[in-house]
Amino acid sequence: MSDVAIRVEGLSKRYRIGLAEERADTLASSVANLVRQPVRNFRKLASLTRFSDSSDDAEDIIWALRDVHLDIPAGQVIGLIGSNGAGKSTLLKILSRITEPTSGSATIKGRVSSLLEVGTGFHPELTGRENVYLNGSVLGMRRSDISRRFDEILAFAEVEKFIDTPVKRYSSGMQVRLAFSVAAHLEPEVMLIDEVLAVGDAAFQKKCLGRLDGVAQEGRTVVFVSHNMSAVRNLCERAVLLEHGSVKQDGQIDEVMNTYLNVDTGIPPEQVWDDPTTAPGDDRVKLRSIRVTAGGRLLPEIDYSSNFDVEVNYQNHTQNLRVAVSVHIRNSRGDLVFTSGNTPDATDGLDPWYGKPQPVGLFKTTCTVPGRLLNEGAYSVSVFLVGAFVKDAMARAPEVVSFQIKDMRRGEREYQGEWQGIIRPILKWHTESVEGHEPASIEA
Repeated sequence: MSDVAIRVEGLSKRYRIGLAEERADTLASSVANLVRQPVRNFRKLASLTRFSDSSDDAEDIIWALRDVHLDIPAGQVIGLIGSNGAGKSTLLKILSRITEPTSGSATIKGRVSSLLEVGTGFHPELTGRENVYLNGSVLGMRRSDISRRFDEILAFAEVEKFIDTPVKRYSSGMQVRLAFSVAAHLEPEVMLIDEVLAVGDAAFQKKCLGRLDGVAQEGRTVVFVSHNMSAVRNLCERAVLLEHGSVKQDGQIDEVMNTYLNVDTGIPPEQVWDDPTTAPGDDRVKLRSIRVTAGGRLLPEIDYSSNFDVEVNYQNHTQNLRVAVSVHIRNSRGDLVFTSGNTPDATDGLDPWYGKPQPVGLFKTTCTVPGRLLNEGAYSVSVFLVGAFVKDAMARAPEVVSFQIKDMRRGEREYQGEWQGIIRPILKWHTESVEGHEPASIEA
Protein backbone atom coordinates (compact mmCIF):
# COMPACT_ATOMS: atom_id res chain seq x y z
CA MET A 1 0.00 0.00 0.00
CA SER A 2 2.78 2.38 -0.93
CA ASP A 3 0.39 5.04 -2.24
CA VAL A 4 -2.59 4.14 -0.01
CA ALA A 5 -2.87 6.02 3.29
CA ILE A 6 -5.99 4.23 4.59
CA ARG A 7 -7.16 0.74 3.67
CA VAL A 8 -10.40 -0.67 5.06
CA GLU A 9 -11.22 -4.30 4.29
CA GLY A 10 -14.49 -6.00 5.23
CA LEU A 11 -14.93 -3.76 8.27
CA SER A 12 -17.97 -4.47 10.45
CA LYS A 13 -19.03 -3.28 13.89
CA ARG A 14 -22.02 -4.54 15.82
CA TYR A 15 -23.43 -3.71 19.25
CA ARG A 16 -25.75 -5.57 21.54
CA ILE A 17 -28.39 -3.46 23.22
CA GLY A 18 -30.26 -4.01 26.46
CA LEU A 19 -27.28 -4.84 28.74
CA ALA A 20 -27.66 -1.94 31.13
CA GLU A 21 -26.70 -2.56 34.74
CA GLU A 22 -29.43 -2.86 37.36
CA ARG A 23 -29.49 0.04 39.78
CA ALA A 24 -30.15 -0.51 43.46
CA ASP A 25 -32.61 1.78 45.24
CA THR A 26 -31.94 0.62 48.82
CA LEU A 27 -29.03 -0.59 50.94
CA ALA A 28 -30.53 -4.09 51.07
CA SER A 29 -30.76 -4.14 47.26
CA SER A 30 -27.13 -3.03 46.98
CA VAL A 31 -25.98 -5.87 49.25
CA ALA A 32 -28.11 -8.39 47.32
CA ASN A 33 -26.69 -7.17 43.98
CA LEU A 34 -23.15 -7.47 45.34
CA VAL A 35 -23.79 -11.10 46.28
CA ARG A 36 -25.36 -11.90 42.91
CA GLN A 37 -22.76 -10.01 40.87
CA PRO A 38 -20.37 -12.94 40.20
CA VAL A 39 -23.24 -15.09 38.90
CA ARG A 40 -24.61 -12.26 36.76
CA ASN A 41 -21.18 -11.56 35.28
CA PHE A 42 -20.71 -15.23 34.46
CA ARG A 43 -24.08 -15.34 32.68
CA LYS A 44 -23.28 -12.19 30.69
CA LEU A 45 -19.93 -13.62 29.70
CA ALA A 46 -21.59 -16.82 28.54
CA SER A 47 -24.14 -14.76 26.60
CA LEU A 48 -21.39 -12.77 24.89
CA THR A 49 -19.65 -15.96 23.80
CA ARG A 50 -22.84 -16.80 21.89
CA PHE A 51 -22.51 -13.48 20.03
CA SER A 52 -21.93 -15.44 16.85
CA ASP A 53 -22.96 -15.12 13.24
CA SER A 54 -26.10 -17.10 14.00
CA SER A 55 -27.46 -14.15 15.97
CA ASP A 56 -26.51 -11.44 13.45
CA ASP A 57 -30.10 -10.42 12.75
CA ALA A 58 -31.41 -10.72 16.30
CA GLU A 59 -33.53 -7.87 17.61
CA ASP A 60 -30.90 -6.92 20.21
CA ILE A 61 -28.14 -6.59 17.59
CA ILE A 62 -27.33 -3.22 16.00
CA TRP A 63 -24.94 -3.08 13.04
CA ALA A 64 -23.17 0.28 13.04
CA LEU A 65 -20.97 -0.85 10.12
CA ARG A 66 -21.26 -3.84 7.86
CA ASP A 67 -18.68 -5.10 5.34
CA VAL A 68 -17.13 -1.72 4.51
CA HIS A 69 -14.31 -1.70 1.94
CA LEU A 70 -12.42 1.51 1.29
CA ASP A 71 -9.05 2.64 -0.08
CA ILE A 72 -7.95 6.26 0.38
CA PRO A 73 -4.79 7.30 -1.48
CA ALA A 74 -2.21 9.41 0.30
CA GLY A 75 -2.89 13.13 -0.12
CA GLN A 76 -6.60 12.78 -0.89
CA VAL A 77 -9.32 14.75 0.91
CA ILE A 78 -12.44 12.63 1.22
CA GLY A 79 -15.87 13.60 2.52
CA LEU A 80 -17.77 11.01 4.54
CA ILE A 81 -21.48 11.81 4.31
CA GLY A 82 -24.77 10.21 5.25
CA SER A 83 -27.73 10.65 7.56
CA ASN A 84 -27.55 10.38 11.35
CA GLY A 85 -26.87 6.78 12.36
CA ALA A 86 -25.29 5.86 9.03
CA GLY A 87 -22.01 4.80 10.71
CA LYS A 88 -19.74 7.78 9.96
CA SER A 89 -18.58 8.42 13.52
CA THR A 90 -18.16 4.71 14.22
CA LEU A 91 -15.87 4.39 11.21
CA LEU A 92 -13.71 7.30 12.38
CA LYS A 93 -13.51 5.84 15.90
CA ILE A 94 -12.27 2.55 14.49
CA LEU A 95 -9.73 4.33 12.31
CA SER A 96 -8.60 6.27 15.39
CA ARG A 97 -8.19 3.02 17.37
CA ILE A 98 -10.78 4.16 19.91
CA THR A 99 -13.15 1.30 19.05
CA GLU A 100 -12.30 -2.25 18.01
CA PRO A 101 -14.10 -3.66 14.95
CA THR A 102 -16.19 -6.81 15.19
CA SER A 103 -14.60 -8.11 12.00
CA GLY A 104 -12.41 -6.89 9.18
CA SER A 105 -9.38 -4.63 9.34
CA ALA A 106 -8.36 -0.99 9.00
CA THR A 107 -4.77 -0.06 8.19
CA ILE A 108 -3.38 3.50 8.27
CA LYS A 109 0.04 4.58 7.06
CA GLY A 110 1.57 7.57 8.85
CA ARG A 111 0.89 9.69 11.91
CA VAL A 112 -2.83 10.12 12.65
CA SER A 113 -4.51 13.13 14.28
CA SER A 114 -8.15 12.71 15.27
CA LEU A 115 -10.65 15.42 16.09
CA LEU A 116 -13.82 13.49 16.89
CA GLU A 117 -15.41 15.40 19.74
CA VAL A 118 -14.77 18.38 21.99
CA GLY A 119 -11.55 17.89 23.94
CA THR A 120 -10.42 14.78 22.08
CA GLY A 121 -6.92 13.86 23.26
CA PHE A 122 -6.80 16.53 25.96
CA HIS A 123 -6.17 15.85 29.64
CA PRO A 124 -8.59 18.12 31.54
CA GLU A 125 -6.21 18.69 34.48
CA LEU A 126 -3.32 19.82 32.26
CA THR A 127 -2.99 23.36 30.92
CA GLY A 128 -3.45 24.23 27.29
CA ARG A 129 0.33 24.54 26.87
CA GLU A 130 0.94 21.11 28.42
CA ASN A 131 -1.75 19.54 26.24
CA VAL A 132 -0.18 20.96 23.08
CA TYR A 133 3.13 19.27 23.95
CA LEU A 134 1.32 16.08 25.02
CA ASN A 135 -0.55 15.87 21.70
CA GLY A 136 2.64 16.50 19.76
CA SER A 137 4.41 13.74 21.66
CA VAL A 138 1.58 11.31 20.91
CA LEU A 139 2.05 12.14 17.22
CA GLY A 140 5.73 11.24 17.56
CA MET A 141 7.06 14.80 17.26
CA ARG A 142 10.15 16.08 19.04
CA ARG A 143 9.76 18.84 21.62
CA SER A 144 11.85 21.18 19.49
CA ASP A 145 9.48 20.66 16.54
CA ILE A 146 6.46 21.40 18.73
CA SER A 147 8.11 24.55 20.10
CA ARG A 148 8.83 25.70 16.56
CA ARG A 149 5.10 25.57 15.72
CA PHE A 150 3.80 26.63 19.14
CA ASP A 151 3.32 30.35 18.44
CA GLU A 152 1.52 29.52 15.19
CA ILE A 153 -0.79 27.10 17.02
CA LEU A 154 -1.52 29.68 19.70
CA ALA A 155 -2.25 32.47 17.21
CA PHE A 156 -4.68 30.32 15.24
CA ALA A 157 -6.53 29.09 18.35
CA GLU A 158 -6.82 32.60 19.82
CA VAL A 159 -6.43 31.34 23.42
CA GLU A 160 -3.16 33.08 24.32
CA LYS A 161 -4.64 34.55 27.49
CA PHE A 162 -5.68 31.13 28.79
CA ILE A 163 -2.86 28.90 27.52
CA ASP A 164 -1.58 28.24 31.07
CA THR A 165 -5.06 27.52 32.44
CA PRO A 166 -6.23 23.89 32.89
CA VAL A 167 -8.26 22.78 29.89
CA LYS A 168 -11.18 21.76 32.13
CA ARG A 169 -11.78 25.51 32.62
CA TYR A 170 -12.12 26.10 28.88
CA SER A 171 -15.45 26.55 27.16
CA SER A 172 -16.35 24.01 24.47
CA GLY A 173 -15.51 26.59 21.81
CA MET A 174 -12.05 27.25 23.28
CA GLN A 175 -11.33 23.52 23.46
CA VAL A 176 -12.33 23.06 19.82
CA ARG A 177 -10.18 25.98 18.69
CA LEU A 178 -7.10 24.65 20.46
CA ALA A 179 -7.71 21.02 19.48
CA PHE A 180 -8.18 21.89 15.81
CA SER A 181 -5.14 24.14 15.81
CA VAL A 182 -2.98 21.36 17.26
CA ALA A 183 -4.36 18.83 14.77
CA ALA A 184 -3.81 21.14 11.81
CA HIS A 185 -0.35 22.46 12.68
CA LEU A 186 1.56 19.48 14.09
CA GLU A 187 1.89 17.96 10.63
CA PRO A 188 0.20 14.55 10.87
CA GLU A 189 0.06 12.55 7.64
CA VAL A 190 -3.61 11.67 8.22
CA MET A 191 -6.35 13.85 9.75
CA LEU A 192 -9.71 12.44 10.86
CA ILE A 193 -12.28 15.18 11.54
CA ASP A 194 -15.86 14.64 12.69
CA GLU A 195 -18.70 17.18 13.02
CA VAL A 196 -16.87 18.80 15.95
CA LEU A 197 -16.29 22.04 13.98
CA ALA A 198 -20.02 22.75 14.29
CA VAL A 199 -19.36 23.75 17.91
CA GLY A 200 -17.36 26.81 16.89
CA ASP A 201 -18.79 30.13 15.79
CA ALA A 202 -19.21 31.04 12.13
CA ALA A 203 -15.97 33.04 11.93
CA PHE A 204 -13.93 30.20 13.39
CA GLN A 205 -15.58 27.61 11.13
CA LYS A 206 -14.60 29.71 8.12
CA LYS A 207 -11.05 29.96 9.48
CA CYS A 208 -10.88 26.18 10.01
CA LEU A 209 -12.14 25.40 6.52
CA GLY A 210 -9.50 27.72 5.10
CA ARG A 211 -6.82 25.91 7.09
CA LEU A 212 -8.14 22.52 5.95
CA ASP A 213 -7.88 23.71 2.37
CA GLY A 214 -4.25 24.57 3.05
CA VAL A 215 -3.68 21.13 4.60
CA ALA A 216 -5.11 19.54 1.47
CA GLN A 217 -2.76 21.57 -0.69
CA GLU A 218 0.15 20.30 1.40
CA GLY A 219 -0.65 16.75 0.32
CA ARG A 220 -1.92 15.34 3.59
CA THR A 221 -4.77 12.85 3.78
CA VAL A 222 -8.02 14.11 5.34
CA VAL A 223 -11.24 12.25 6.15
CA PHE A 224 -13.88 14.90 6.80
CA VAL A 225 -17.32 14.17 8.27
CA SER A 226 -19.85 17.00 8.14
CA HIS A 227 -23.49 17.78 7.46
CA ASN A 228 -22.36 21.09 5.96
CA MET A 229 -22.60 20.06 2.31
CA SER A 230 -21.15 23.34 1.10
CA ALA A 231 -17.99 22.75 3.13
CA VAL A 232 -17.73 19.15 1.92
CA ARG A 233 -18.13 20.22 -1.69
CA ASN A 234 -15.50 22.96 -1.41
CA LEU A 235 -12.92 20.85 0.43
CA CYS A 236 -13.26 17.37 -0.99
CA GLU A 237 -12.61 15.84 -4.37
CA ARG A 238 -14.20 12.51 -3.47
CA ALA A 239 -17.09 11.46 -1.25
CA VAL A 240 -18.29 8.23 0.32
CA LEU A 241 -22.00 7.92 1.11
CA LEU A 242 -22.81 5.62 4.04
CA GLU A 243 -26.30 4.24 4.53
CA HIS A 244 -27.25 1.88 7.38
CA GLY A 245 -23.59 1.07 7.98
CA SER A 246 -22.72 0.17 4.39
CA VAL A 247 -21.15 2.08 1.52
CA LYS A 248 -23.99 3.11 -0.81
CA GLN A 249 -21.85 5.14 -3.20
CA ASP A 250 -18.18 6.06 -3.55
CA GLY A 251 -16.99 8.43 -6.22
CA GLN A 252 -16.61 11.95 -7.53
CA ILE A 253 -17.92 14.55 -5.07
CA ASP A 254 -20.75 16.01 -7.16
CA GLU A 255 -22.16 12.62 -8.15
CA VAL A 256 -22.24 11.30 -4.60
CA MET A 257 -23.68 14.50 -3.16
CA ASN A 258 -26.43 14.54 -5.77
CA THR A 259 -27.38 11.02 -4.72
CA TYR A 260 -27.43 12.08 -1.07
CA LEU A 261 -29.27 15.37 -1.50
CA ASN A 262 -31.68 14.50 -4.29
CA VAL A 263 -33.12 11.42 -2.67
CA ASP A 264 -36.84 10.82 -2.99
CA THR A 265 -38.48 12.43 0.03
CA GLY A 266 -41.11 9.70 0.22
CA ILE A 267 -43.82 12.38 0.32
CA PRO A 268 -46.39 12.31 -2.51
CA PRO A 269 -47.13 15.34 -4.73
CA GLU A 270 -50.74 15.36 -3.54
CA GLN A 271 -52.46 15.30 -0.15
CA VAL A 272 -56.23 15.05 0.26
CA TRP A 273 -58.18 15.24 3.52
CA ASP A 274 -61.55 13.54 3.06
CA ASP A 275 -62.33 13.59 6.78
CA PRO A 276 -62.79 17.18 8.04
CA THR A 277 -62.05 16.07 11.62
CA THR A 278 -58.46 15.14 10.72
CA ALA A 279 -57.83 17.98 8.24
CA PRO A 280 -55.47 20.81 9.29
CA GLY A 281 -57.36 23.87 10.50
CA ASP A 282 -59.75 25.01 13.18
CA ASP A 283 -63.50 25.63 13.37
CA ARG A 284 -63.16 28.60 10.99
CA VAL A 285 -61.41 27.00 8.03
CA LYS A 286 -60.12 23.56 7.02
CA LEU A 287 -57.68 22.44 4.33
CA ARG A 288 -59.17 20.00 1.85
CA SER A 289 -56.28 19.24 -0.51
CA ILE A 290 -52.81 20.36 -1.63
CA ARG A 291 -51.20 19.26 -4.87
CA VAL A 292 -48.27 20.15 -7.10
CA THR A 293 -49.01 19.95 -10.83
CA ALA A 294 -47.31 20.80 -14.11
CA GLY A 295 -49.59 21.33 -17.08
CA GLY A 296 -52.50 20.28 -14.91
CA ARG A 297 -50.99 16.84 -14.21
CA LEU A 298 -49.36 15.24 -11.19
CA LEU A 299 -45.88 14.26 -12.36
CA PRO A 300 -43.07 12.38 -10.57
CA GLU A 301 -40.57 14.81 -12.08
CA ILE A 302 -40.99 18.36 -13.36
CA ASP A 303 -38.66 19.77 -16.01
CA TYR A 304 -36.67 22.69 -14.65
CA SER A 305 -37.83 24.90 -17.57
CA SER A 306 -41.56 24.28 -16.94
CA ASN A 307 -43.93 26.32 -14.83
CA PHE A 308 -45.67 24.38 -12.08
CA ASP A 309 -48.57 25.08 -9.74
CA VAL A 310 -49.09 24.62 -6.02
CA GLU A 311 -52.86 24.25 -5.68
CA VAL A 312 -54.49 24.72 -2.27
CA ASN A 313 -58.15 23.84 -1.70
CA TYR A 314 -59.78 24.85 1.57
CA GLN A 315 -63.27 24.95 3.07
CA ASN A 316 -64.36 28.22 4.68
CA HIS A 317 -66.83 27.57 7.52
CA THR A 318 -67.10 31.19 8.70
CA GLN A 319 -69.09 33.92 6.99
CA ASN A 320 -66.99 36.95 5.93
CA LEU A 321 -63.68 35.33 6.89
CA ARG A 322 -60.60 36.99 5.35
CA VAL A 323 -58.07 34.29 4.43
CA ALA A 324 -54.48 34.56 3.20
CA VAL A 325 -52.52 31.57 1.86
CA SER A 326 -48.78 31.16 2.44
CA VAL A 327 -46.49 28.63 0.73
CA HIS A 328 -42.97 27.64 1.90
CA ILE A 329 -40.62 25.66 -0.35
CA ARG A 330 -37.67 23.76 1.16
CA ASN A 331 -34.97 21.70 -0.55
CA SER A 332 -33.85 18.23 0.54
CA ARG A 333 -31.25 19.74 2.91
CA GLY A 334 -34.00 21.59 4.76
CA ASP A 335 -32.97 25.02 3.45
CA LEU A 336 -35.89 27.41 3.05
CA VAL A 337 -35.63 28.27 -0.65
CA PHE A 338 -38.44 30.84 -0.67
CA THR A 339 -41.70 31.88 0.95
CA SER A 340 -44.62 33.41 -0.90
CA GLY A 341 -48.25 34.27 -0.33
CA ASN A 342 -51.21 35.73 -2.12
CA THR A 343 -50.56 39.16 -0.58
CA PRO A 344 -50.32 42.18 -2.93
CA ASP A 345 -46.57 42.58 -2.36
CA ALA A 346 -45.86 38.96 -3.38
CA THR A 347 -48.09 38.50 -6.42
CA ASP A 348 -47.70 39.26 -10.09
CA GLY A 349 -51.20 40.68 -10.42
CA LEU A 350 -53.66 41.10 -7.56
CA ASP A 351 -55.45 38.01 -6.21
CA PRO A 352 -59.15 38.99 -6.45
CA TRP A 353 -60.11 37.35 -3.14
CA TYR A 354 -57.18 38.51 -1.03
CA GLY A 355 -58.38 40.63 1.89
CA LYS A 356 -62.02 40.30 0.82
CA PRO A 357 -64.63 38.80 3.18
CA GLN A 358 -65.37 35.30 1.89
CA PRO A 359 -68.74 33.56 2.10
CA VAL A 360 -68.98 30.04 3.47
CA GLY A 361 -67.84 27.56 0.82
CA LEU A 362 -64.96 25.84 -0.99
CA PHE A 363 -62.08 27.94 -2.34
CA LYS A 364 -59.03 27.11 -4.47
CA THR A 365 -55.86 29.22 -4.40
CA THR A 366 -53.16 28.52 -6.98
CA CYS A 367 -49.55 29.67 -6.81
CA THR A 368 -47.69 29.43 -10.13
CA VAL A 369 -43.91 29.05 -9.83
CA PRO A 370 -42.04 30.00 -13.01
CA GLY A 371 -39.73 27.56 -14.75
CA ARG A 372 -35.98 28.13 -14.88
CA LEU A 373 -35.95 29.20 -11.24
CA LEU A 374 -35.29 26.15 -9.06
CA ASN A 375 -32.23 23.98 -9.38
CA GLU A 376 -32.46 20.23 -9.86
CA GLY A 377 -33.39 18.29 -6.72
CA ALA A 378 -36.17 17.28 -4.35
CA TYR A 379 -38.40 19.87 -2.67
CA SER A 380 -41.13 19.86 -0.04
CA VAL A 381 -44.09 22.21 0.28
CA SER A 382 -45.57 23.64 3.48
CA VAL A 383 -48.89 25.50 3.42
CA PHE A 384 -50.36 27.87 6.01
CA LEU A 385 -53.74 29.59 6.14
CA VAL A 386 -53.63 32.85 8.11
CA GLY A 387 -55.72 35.95 8.64
CA ALA A 388 -55.37 38.41 5.77
CA PHE A 389 -54.63 41.41 7.96
CA VAL A 390 -54.20 39.95 11.43
CA LYS A 391 -51.53 37.23 11.11
CA ASP A 392 -53.54 34.62 12.96
CA ALA A 393 -52.57 31.08 11.93
CA MET A 394 -55.71 29.07 11.24
CA ALA A 395 -54.29 25.99 9.47
CA ARG A 396 -50.78 24.51 9.29
CA ALA A 397 -49.59 21.78 6.92
CA PRO A 398 -45.77 21.55 7.15
CA GLU A 399 -43.92 19.61 4.41
CA VAL A 400 -47.08 17.86 3.36
CA VAL A 401 -46.34 17.35 -0.36
CA SER A 402 -43.16 17.15 -2.42
CA PHE A 403 -41.91 17.31 -6.00
CA GLN A 404 -38.73 16.73 -8.04
CA ILE A 405 -37.10 19.19 -10.42
CA LYS A 406 -34.98 17.68 -13.19
CA ASP A 407 -33.29 19.02 -16.30
CA MET A 408 -34.86 16.82 -19.00
CA ARG A 409 -32.13 17.75 -21.53
CA ARG A 410 -29.65 15.28 -20.03
CA GLY A 411 -27.74 13.62 -22.84
CA GLU A 412 -28.54 16.37 -25.33
CA ARG A 413 -26.04 18.82 -26.78
CA GLU A 414 -27.32 21.88 -24.94
CA TYR A 415 -27.23 20.16 -21.52
CA GLN A 416 -24.56 21.91 -19.43
CA GLY A 417 -24.51 19.50 -16.47
CA GLU A 418 -25.23 20.14 -12.80
CA TRP A 419 -25.45 23.72 -11.54
CA GLN A 420 -24.48 24.65 -8.00
CA GLY A 421 -26.67 26.71 -5.72
CA ILE A 422 -30.19 26.63 -4.34
CA ILE A 423 -31.82 28.41 -7.28
CA ARG A 424 -31.02 28.47 -10.97
CA PRO A 425 -32.54 31.67 -12.35
CA ILE A 426 -32.44 32.92 -15.93
CA LEU A 427 -30.77 36.34 -15.84
CA LYS A 428 -30.00 38.89 -18.51
CA TRP A 429 -26.37 38.84 -19.75
CA HIS A 430 -24.75 41.05 -22.34
CA THR A 431 -21.18 41.40 -23.67
CA GLU A 432 -20.03 44.20 -25.94
CA SER A 433 -16.74 45.33 -27.40
CA VAL A 434 -15.59 48.66 -26.02
CA GLU A 435 -13.55 49.15 -29.24
CA GLY A 436 -16.49 48.74 -31.62
CA HIS A 437 -15.76 45.21 -32.88
CA GLU A 438 -18.70 43.12 -34.09
CA PRO A 439 -19.08 39.42 -33.17
CA ALA A 440 -18.10 36.99 -35.89
CA SER A 441 -20.65 34.53 -37.19
CA ILE A 442 -20.06 30.92 -36.21
CA GLU A 443 -21.02 28.03 -38.46
CA ALA A 444 -23.05 25.35 -36.74
